[in-house]
Amino acid sequence: MGVSGVTSTEEFSSTFRFAMVALPMVIAFAGCGPGEPFTHAQVRGKVTYEDGTSIPAHHLRVVFVPQAAPIDKKTFPKFGVADIYKAKNPDGSFDFVTSHLPGDGLVVGKHKVQLDPKDENENPLPNLVPPEYLNAKLTPLEVDTAVQPFEIKVRKPAGVK
Repeated sequence: MGVSGVTSTEEFSSTFRFAMVALPMVIAFAGCGPGEPFTHAQVRGKVTYEDGTSIPAHHLRVVFVPQAAPIDKKTFPKFGVADIYKAKNPDGSFDFVTSHLPGDGLVVGKHKVQLDPKDENENPLPNLVPPEYLNAKLTPLEVDTAVQPFEIKVRKPAGVK
């Protein structure tokens, strides 16, 4: 502070710049950390047909729908997503799953597994997996974070090579 009790322009400018940098970080991380209501686990695995061959999609999005009960009417466990790209992981493997923050894994417990195969233009390829696997309520696929790595085996539809 200056002699007169008034903040100098330079001091104000420095404080203002700090606030403008710090505020977005505080907002971005609000709700993260020890206050997170669900525990997460790092997961990895592989998605293939039952015969061990990979699903021939350019991009296979794997959605993990938690079966954990909500804590209350407003606090539900978040689903997780793994993106498998044929060019990077031709064997169908994944080791990066995001639920709340990038790469944070899955809410601990059981999850229904929904598959979303896409072509190089991100258009759906529904004939690569049986239709029930495209719907989280109908899928027979389920994993548990306690049993890893995930070995997700999918029935190969007739006509798929």
